[in-house]
Amino acid sequence: MVKNAYVHIPFCKSKCKYCSFVSYPKLEIKEQYLNALKQEIEHNYKGETLDTLYFGGGTPSLLKVDEFKKLLSLFNFNEQTEITAELNPETLTQEYLNDLKAIGINRVSLGCQTFDDNILKLIGRRHTSIQVDSAVKFAQNAGFDNISLDFIYGLPNQTIDMFANDLKHATFLGVQHISLYGLKIDEGCYFYSNMPENLPNEDAQADMYLKAIEVLKDYEHYEISNFGKPSRHNLNYWNNNNYYGFGAAAHGYIGNIRYSNPENLDDYIKNPAKHLTENILTKQEQLEEEIFLGFRKMKGLDIQQINEKFDIDFEKKYANIIEKYQEFIRKTQNGYALNTNGILISNTILSEFIQ
Repeated sequence: MVKNAYVHIPFCKSKCKYCSFVSYPKLEIKEQYLNALKQEIEHNYKGETLDTLYFGGGTPSLLKVDEFKKLLSLFNFNEQTEITAELNPETLTQEYLNDLKAIGINRVSLGCQTFDDNILKLIGRRHTSIQVDSAVKFAQNAGFDNISLDFIYGLPNQTIDMFANDLKHATFLGVQHISLYGLKIDEGCYFYSNMPENLPNEDAQADMYLKAIEVLKDYEHYEISNFGKPSRHNLNYWNNNNYYGFGAAAHGYIGNIRYSNPENLDDYIKNPAKHLTENILTKQEQLEEEIFLGFRKMKGLDIQQINEKFDIDFEKKYANIIEKYQEFIRKTQNGYALNTNGILISNTILSEFIQ
């Protein structure tokens, strides 16, 4: 039974310069898209009472409250369901946040990235630092007690002290959750072909990450990039459990099948019920994903659970890798987890577990 769902809202007023995610400045077809989304949900959703529901983007806050309400009506949930909406600060008002809370959304994730207005302008964000402060206050006034802020480190002209001050300001605002992402310039974003100057190098990014652990010491560091009150939706990913993915470019995982939807909006709207790809995972592939995702959690892997689920002896099967990286992997009560230095080279370590 699938208890978690992600809904992709692929619209943005403009593309941030670092963004290579699937989003489009095509608000004129929003109604067509929402109709297609309704068709896909009604065709594929089996009616389970959801544990989590997540509206991501893009910019979900470009939806009107009534549009959110219509989407919510397609799902079964209760008072315990964690319902998250990603929101951009520049569009938010007190009335909008009040109304989102009233229709059942109980967690908001605000795209802050930094409180430095010069850097915000440089990277193509549409909001200011004051608007982030206001958005947090609007959410708090509306009764939200589960507010997350996203930050990027390694931005052009950003120093370690600037990043630390961003995080200190976030804690001052009293948000419950903070997500951190190192800047990656991938093909498809503006910066890929227009490389900005004064980019912190990998060592500087690593120092920023270590500084974040120090500054956020009073927040639970429950996953490599996340601090604070754990997001049940994201934990479902890292626990390698099933979830629905609805919308253009959305990915889902049901049974042993990982699927993806078309990225192209026209293709999706024409046939929203049909997945673009469906990959049946072998038992070995499922094991590798369990390890890869599990090591992202600070509590790490439960090897007894893995041994029972996949009928293996984890410590015997991966003895060479554990010994090779013993300085970066710590033994826990239930298995193994990366230590702080291991997190810094996590991609290298985790690649060893992929056959």
